[in-house]
Amino acid sequence: MAAEDILKYLNLIADGRGYAGKLEEYNAPDLVVSTEEFRGGGMDAPIDIDMGQEKMTTSYVLTSYDSDILALWGIKDGSSVQLTARGSLESPDGTTTAVAHHMQGKIISVARGTWGSGNKPSLTITQTLTYYREIHGARTLHEIDVINMVRIIDGVDQLAEHRANIGL
Repeated sequence: MAAEDILKYLNLIADGRGYAGKLEEYNAPDLVVSTEEFRGGGMDAPIDIDMGQEKMTTSYVLTSYDSDILALWGIKDGSSVQLTARGSLESPDGTTTAVAHHMQGKIISVARGTWGSGNKPSLTITQTLTYYREIHGARTLHEIDVINMVRIIDGVDQLAEHRANIGL
């Protein structure tokens, strides 16, 4: 079986600025459910209980010593940086599919790499996220809004009843 959906092209838009041609690497956020193990009387084995999510973090490496990105580090609480990663996937039959990660959060780390005469510049940016939406083709797979307690997975809001139960 041949590989499918190979990422062929990638672009990053940070705070409204495109970084095509300057993006060396993008690390999508890991989506991890926090669990607690529970084993009650009469149970033969423990089960995991969903206790929410772990913090979402993304990072990317630019081959540009970009002052606009550097100026976004440490912005005040309540402010956030919009970030969109867009990719183009291609299957062996030539079918292409657009993929997008729409994110919002705070830049918490700027690593400038090692400087050397004649070396390409490198900035590694790490950003924690309060919002994440993943779109594959026309299908929204995940939409997570941490502040507003929303976790939509393939069109189903996993937290809607809990929000209603607590009056949100």
